[in-house]
Amino acid sequence: MSLLSALLPLLAVYRAGIAAILRQLGRRRRCPPPAAFPTQNGKVAIVTGGTKGIGYQTAKHLARLGMHVIIAGNSESEGQEAARKIKEETLTGKVEFLYCDLASMKSIRQFVQQFRAKNCPLHVLVNNAGVMLVPERKTEDGFEEHFGLNYLGHFLLTNLLLDTLKQSGTHSHNARIVTVSSATHYVGKLHLNDLQSRCSYSPHGAYAQSKLALVLFTYRLQHLLTANGSHVTANVVDPGVVNTELYKHVFWVVKVAIWMTAWLFLKTPEEGASTSIYAAVSPEMEGAGGCYLYNEERTKSADIAYDEELQRRLWTESCKLVGISDESSRVP
Repeated sequence: MSLLSALLPLLAVYRAGIAAILRQLGRRRRCPPPAAFPTQNGKVAIVTGGTKGIGYQTAKHLARLGMHVIIAGNSESEGQEAARKIKEETLTGKVEFLYCDLASMKSIRQFVQQFRAKNCPLHVLVNNAGVMLVPERKTEDGFEEHFGLNYLGHFLLTNLLLDTLKQSGTHSHNARIVTVSSATHYVGKLHLNDLQSRCSYSPHGAYAQSKLALVLFTYRLQHLLTANGSHVTANVVDPGVVNTELYKHVFWVVKVAIWMTAWLFLKTPEEGASTSIYAAVSPEMEGAGGCYLYNEERTKSADIAYDEELQRRLWTESCKLVGISDESSRVP
């Protein structure tokens, strides 16, 4: 296989990422200092994938604002170390780690049981964890890993925590669900008849599909929350092109390009976390849901993401896959 033919599939999927880089040349922003947002004393947040990268920076800033932050991750050692470092850097003891493997439905349910046993509220859920461009492999439950971990894991986690979020939100201070997607959702295609990519696997296509699914999920979730009169909002964020460990599975030529240009074109993890933090605590987002945010601004997602019938069908199928009842069937 020639070098050009090997790169074509990657370039096809990452044209959205390239466009994002070009936008960032004139619009890069430093993560706002925590003082720019109101203190969050007494509030509780869960951040998945909070041991490194964007998730770590998100957890650290929320802790610095006074939140009790629970980091959910699949490495006990990394999780405990992340909690220790955040406590040291922020001078707060309100950070802890709870094990949660988003590639395991059983682990997710155990995590939720552990959290509920604390009898504490939940004001912010940040669905941040994910994998990117991994070789074809299955989760513990037999799902394609991008779809199973990036999307289904967060779908189940969010649904299991919804009651607590609803109880914690108030008319003046809604609980918030923040889900991290990607510009690659613009080129994603949702294959409802082959969500597990069994017919033809492409790591680039599978990743883009999982990120599109997260946008569709967020819009449908907000519709259901509004219909039920819940004091909870759901938004989806695009962190931009960020220099994190997620790129370890990309083609070697791209790795070299990232190594050479990261300082100029790519955001730091702290900069990448800024929109997640904004969605989680900014007064400007109070009561606002169903938004796609990039660089702390509401922007338009892919046209297909607004297809309400596709949102409904994905939600129904997702409920079947993770084994929960589809309460949305009573909502138009």
